[in-house]
Parts: sequence; C-alpha cells; structure tokens
Amino acid sequence: MYNKISQLALLFAFAAIPAAPLSAAVKDADVERAVGRGLEWLAARQSRMGHWNSQNENYPTAITAMAGIALLSDGSTTTQGKYAPNIRRAVDYLANRSRSNGLIGDPTRDDRYTYGHGFSMLFLSQVLGEEEDAERRAQLVDVLTRAVVFCGRAQTPAGGWGYVSAKDGHDFDEGSTTITQVQGLRGCRNAGIPVPKEIVEKAVAYIKKCTGDDGGVQYNSQGGGGRPAITAASIAGLFNAGEYDSQYVPKLMNYCRRQLDNISNQSFGHWHYAHYYYSQVLYREGGKAWEEYRDKVFQRIISEAAADGSWSQSYIGQTYTTAVNLTILQLPKGVLPIYQR
Repeated sequence: MYNKISQLALLFAFAAIPAAPLSAAVKDADVERAVGRGLEWLAARQSRMGHWNSQNENYPTAITAMAGIALLSDGSTTTQGKYAPNIRRAVDYLANRSRSNGLIGDPTRDDRYTYGHGFSMLFLSQVLGEEEDAERRAQLVDVLTRAVVFCGRAQTPAGGWGYVSAKDGHDFDEGSTTITQVQGLRGCRNAGIPVPKEIVEKAVAYIKKCTGDDGGVQYNSQGGGGRPAITAASIAGLFNAGEYDSQYVPKLMNYCRRQLDNISNQSFGHWHYAHYYYSQVLYREGGKAWEEYRDKVFQRIISEAAADGSWSQSYIGQTYTTAVNLTILQLPKGVLPIYQR
C-alpha cells in the first residue's frame, strides 16, 4: 500500500519545483481553460451506470478507464474534488465488471478486452492509493489481486499479450496491448498488489525481441515493421518496468525522435496514441527536450479543441481523444504516481 506520509512528501517536493514557463505561443491560462472545458465535457458524457463508450458503443471498459484517468489527473479522488462523483461511478462500474477469473470486462461485448483489462488495472490502482473508504479499498484490493492473476495467465509464451487472452487468441501477441498490461501491472505493484516478477521480465524480453536494428518496435513477435506508436509506448512501459538500459533505450528514443518530434507528422497513423505515450516519456525525462516538445504538442492540442471543449478523430471517437489529450495536458500537474518523474 502507499505510505501516505511519503506520498504527500513526494507531492510537496514536486510542487516545490517551479515548472518552466510555456512559450508565448501557448500560455498557462490557455492550457487551464482547455483542460477545464474538456473535463466538463467528459464528466457530462458519463452514463448513469458510470461508463463511457467509443463512437460505435465499443470498448466501454477501456474508454471508461481512460476517461477516469483524465479526471484523476485533475486531482479529484473518489471522496474529494470536483469530479469525485464521476470517479466513484467509474470505479463502481469497472469493479462490478470484474469476473470470477479476474478479467475486468465482458468478452461477449468486447473483442479486444485486454485493452480494457490493462487500462482498468491502471486506473483502479491509481484510485487505490488515495482511497479512504475501507469497504471500497478492500473491494479494489480484491479486484486488482485477481486481475493480476488473470494477466499472468493471459500472457503468451512469447511474453506479450494479444487483443484477448493467450488461450482465446491462440497465443497471438501484439505490442500495444502488451504495454497496456505492463503499465497496469506497474500501477498495481505500486499500490501494494503482489505482481510476480517473472511476468514483467517476460514482457521486457518480449519488447526487446520485437525491436529492430533501427530502434523501432515492430507490431508483434512475428514481424510487422517498426511502429512509432508502439515504440513510444514501449519506452513508457520499459520505464514502468524499471528498465533504463543505457544502450538499448536510447536506440528506441532516437527512433521516436525521428518519427515524433515533428508533431505534424501523421504518416504513421494513431497520432494521439503515439503522443499519449511519447509525452509520458519526455515528461519523465524532463529538461529542454520536454519543454520544447511540450510547447509544440500543447499548442497543437489546444488549437484542435472543438467549441464544446472536446476533441475528436475518426476511428474511435470523441471520448477517447478527449481523455488522451486531457491526460497529456495534465502531465505537469504530477498528480498520478504512474506518470511522475
């Protein structure tokens, strides 16, 4: 479990470090305004049952967890803050989707349920660290403990995860879902949930196996070529796994810089997903590289906000894109342990 005193001391220590000022092109007030409007839009779209959906009513577990992470990033918890009621409903929705085998989600409705499982572990683990209600805390410990067990059983022999469990997917693996599990597992471990070391070690070996000579992490263990989005996600996942290899990680970073430092580059697809992870990596690294990137990506995100405060793209929809952008814009707040430096 989190040590409350240590956590508060850490947060105060981060708060004492002044953030570098934003450029003239995008000011703190612009960011605050965009975040405020976006959070309001997100909170207003939550269903009475506590979930959010994509534009095609798909992926309710994953989208709910991602929306919940965006609300948590503002500093609200299940008991305090402006969005406490929304977070409680999201927690209840996801906790009630925990199945007897540990899966958080509904495989009859979701053909890519490992995304939802991984993001749910991440969201609920961040909630657990600040949960003051003893009954809800006990429920979350139970849900997350069983979720970790399911995650271990769902891992493929190659060390990754696919869109579904290894058994359901005939051992198919895929890079982006693998990183989702790694971050979820790290969140659980940080919150005091036992996570077998061998699960993470196999995942790290999987990522390294999927890395090409140019530093790009390919689609899966069978090939598919280097993917900027998966490579950025892999660095974030490796950092979460405690991997800071002085030779291997820079190779991935150089690949990402070539592909992602130009934020206008959309040739690779999945722009928001790529920058969701790349922003985490550069924020953790800090320094001039983060500041220059932050100014560019914040300016673009703010300029693309709709009149109602949301963001959109074609293939998943407004809730997903809004949650991703809000998480990026709120990284400097340093609220969630999983994203802290």
